[in-house]
Amino acid sequence: NVAICMAGDFDPDKVVATIDKYFGSWKKSDNVVYPQFPVQKNLTSPASSTVIGKEADNIMMAWKMDGAAALQNDTLEVISSILNNGKAGLLDLNINQPMRCQAAQAFNYAMRDYSQFIIVGMPNEGQSLDEVKSLILAEIEKLKKGEFSDKLLPAIVNNMKLDFLRSLDDNEKRADAYVNTFINGRDWQTEVQKFDRIAAMTKQQIVDFARRHFTDGYAIVYKKQGEDASQKKIDKPSITAIPTNRDMQSAFVKEIKDSKVEPIQPRFLDFKTDFTQTKTKRALPVYYIQNKQNQLFNLAYYFEMGEEANKWLPYAKNYFDYLGTDKMSAKQVQERFYQLACEYNISVSNSNMVISLRGLGDNMQEAMTLMESVINHAKVDRDAYRKFVEQELKSRRDNKLSQKANFRALQQYGEFGAYNSFRNIPDSAELVNTNPQTLVDMIGNLKNYKHSIIYYGPLSEKQLVATIDKNHAVAKSPADVPAGRPYTMQQTPTNEIWIAPYEAKNIYMVQYHNEGQKWNPEDEAKIEVFNEYFGGGMNGVVFQELRESRGLAYSAFANYATPRRKGNPNYAFTYIISQNDKMMDCIRVFSNILDTLPQTPAAFELAKQATIKRIASERITKDDIIYSYLAAKQRGIDYDLRRKVYEQLPTLTLEDIVKFENENMARKPWRYLILGDEKNLDIKALEKIAPIKRISTEDIFGY
Repeated sequence: NVAICMAGDFDPDKVVATIDKYFGSWKKSDNVVYPQFPVQKNLTSPASSTVIGKEADNIMMAWKMDGAAALQNDTLEVISSILNNGKAGLLDLNINQPMRCQAAQAFNYAMRDYSQFIIVGMPNEGQSLDEVKSLILAEIEKLKKGEFSDKLLPAIVNNMKLDFLRSLDDNEKRADAYVNTFINGRDWQTEVQKFDRIAAMTKQQIVDFARRHFTDGYAIVYKKQGEDASQKKIDKPSITAIPTNRDMQSAFVKEIKDSKVEPIQPRFLDFKTDFTQTKTKRALPVYYIQNKQNQLFNLAYYFEMGEEANKWLPYAKNYFDYLGTDKMSAKQVQERFYQLACEYNISVSNSNMVISLRGLGDNMQEAMTLMESVINHAKVDRDAYRKFVEQELKSRRDNKLSQKANFRALQQYGEFGAYNSFRNIPDSAELVNTNPQTLVDMIGNLKNYKHSIIYYGPLSEKQLVATIDKNHAVAKSPADVPAGRPYTMQQTPTNEIWIAPYEAKNIYMVQYHNEGQKWNPEDEAKIEVFNEYFGGGMNGVVFQELRESRGLAYSAFANYATPRRKGNPNYAFTYIISQNDKMMDCIRVFSNILDTLPQTPAAFELAKQATIKRIASERITKDDIIYSYLAAKQRGIDYDLRRKVYEQLPTLTLEDIVKFENENMARKPWRYLILGDEKNLDIKALEKIAPIKRISTEDIFGY
């Protein structure tokens, strides 16, 4: 049995008529019934398991709860936030904030038959998993005794409503609400009334519920770092390649392609009219869009500098999470932001830094005052800094155990060389010996630099400027931001093979090519269609040749990438995760399809239409309009590039794509970046391609 769940920019009457036309004759089948499984017994004591693997230690604890349709899950959502809401939950304030373990989080995993309430914990250096378990269980006991603030429950209700209002702006989330309600067997009216039920909950009801359900009947999994001696080797089955039929189409596909539909009309941005530009009394640029839909706001201070200008900025930002002010403790700061249903955040990228505040518009002024107090009057906590450094150093050690982290580090090293975002960090001695006051001053001194104000919210333009002038601390004559040393992508004049070690049954590999080709906006349409045709989704050449036809890869894709900053080059890469003994097969197939691009007119037409429809259906709204303008400006253009691409797409031919690929990717030198266990790789075959450069784990991480 089926539910059709839709959310979007459409005429409901027309959509219902279309659904009636194609699905109106469908009848519910009484033969389709939900399978019945034996009732799972409740645990009466802890059920413990241990898993051994290369990655870092952690524990996971879970309590079995009723299925997702049960009203019990409303209570579990609230309890999840009481324990862990990122700001003022019991785990947040009593474990994460004082750094009593590396991290602890809780969430309710609601499923049709049974739900799981899960808590995950990661230990500090030298801390046992049982010690982490004891910390978690102590917070569960506080929950069961009602040892949490009376202000927390109403704050949770406000924040849940805030999250719900945000979700209404996202079509995927709105449709998912229908989908999840249907598959979980909950009545829609029951779902709609959820917030009324939650708002009526009392603290005593929560405590009584916790006492009944958070018993010793939980499952606990200890994930320990090491080699699993119980692994058994199995014979690899042979796989016969399946011939692809990309040039063929079923009657069903042809019917869809030939159907006449009213085309979706694209909506492009006009950077001259879609937002307003003004200035504060300190001459800070203000980018403004009024929110006429609800009372939510987003406010940001945008600095055109990042870690390239100062490698300490990400660490200063992270340290601030543990600080209070000269008048409030760190705990009080977090609790107050949560009570206001507002949150502030500092984010640092390579070239930009953003201090943002968002939440309920009615509380913006108080939340902004609090944020300014934290930024400009943060109080150093040396004990917190010591713990912060200890956790950072442990995190670095854990990264070396992670296959994905090793691969990301190898990619950065292979594409940018030794000066890259993974390695441009303070070393351990610098971290230990630095005076934390310098990090506090680093954030506090941001008011001395030029920056922009970005706002989307209910205030009028005049009200916003007055609010900024009144509440935002800024120097009388802000200085230019310091120039950074940009990360520079390396060129690949010859074939090279770089191998970094990681013992696993599979390899991660990227082929990277860069010949310093400058980006030309006129090529963007060709690039987007090529990426869709060659390396995109299931219709792409890479997916069909590497996965569908030959079963060579767990994951495979390719991309011709364009820069985000003016003056930076285009580059190409392929990506694959495969078994060790299939590495050379993967390389051969990639070489074949790169040097001789398979040409299938029907698949090309699908790729072109997919690109057209993606652009036509895309809607950039709210402050994303402003960030799109700033991104375009960074690339050296002052218009919505999608318009140019959309206008060029209809005239593109398969021959254009083949020519583009021949000029930019075929028979080019590549740098092969391989993360794997060398003793299980065909090194002799690799040496026939190019000389091998062996790179240590310390090289790629820089520590």
